[in-house]
Amino acid sequence: MDPVKPYSSDGSKKEQVASMFNAISKRYDVLNRTLSLGIDVIWRKITVAAVRKTGAKKVLDVATGTGDLAIALHRGIQGSQVEGVDISAGMLEVGREKITRRGLDPHIPLHLGDGESLPFEDASFDAVTVAFGVRNFEHLEKGLVDMKRVLRPGGHLAVLEFSQPEHFPFRPLYFFYFKHILPTIGKWVSKDAAAYTYLPASVEAFPYGEAFAKKLKDAGFSHVSIRPLTFGIASLYVAHTEVEV
Repeated sequence: MDPVKPYSSDGSKKEQVASMFNAISKRYDVLNRTLSLGIDVIWRKITVAAVRKTGAKKVLDVATGTGDLAIALHRGIQGSQVEGVDISAGMLEVGREKITRRGLDPHIPLHLGDGESLPFEDASFDAVTVAFGVRNFEHLEKGLVDMKRVLRPGGHLAVLEFSQPEHFPFRPLYFFYFKHILPTIGKWVSKDAAAYTYLPASVEAFPYGEAFAKKLKDAGFSHVSIRPLTFGIASLYVAHTEVEV
């Protein structure tokens, strides 16, 4: 996986990512809505619709953060059971507060855990989702293989992740915003400059599009679809595991 880390200090990418999200967890939701201009809400609705279409009922949300996608999945899929897992205790604390305010504690348990070594048994879920989390994995391939492990045969993986617009004039405008405006606002609100310089760096390093689809296939997934969103700012990847015969 890419060597991009949030901080220049020693420590693994995994440790630094957990530390970064712990540091910005209290301000993360406000920053997310502000910096994305609210478009992230639409992207999550599209992801929920894709998962609902598969017929999945038992869903695991990896890198669940403050629980926005987990909550949206539970609300958008009738009769669903949703669990979330994240490496950041700070983000989970905020997520649990949101879930409690909505009276959803029995329906959306959140767990502290590593997305590359999930604390769940084999074939435990109908679907696994990840929103803006896979580019933070220290070992991407290992994480993909472990998500496949916890999926039942015929289960689906839905990955929502930043990609890169490829057409003029949106591409240069996007990168100007991403590299100059976003880090400035992020630093001012979060008080953590590294978090919002790491974001564009990690997006640039991430193998998006067909390159990521290939990694999914190499991990054992099949029938990978790619749906670019909002001029290619993000992409939704949906893949599934083979049904045993």
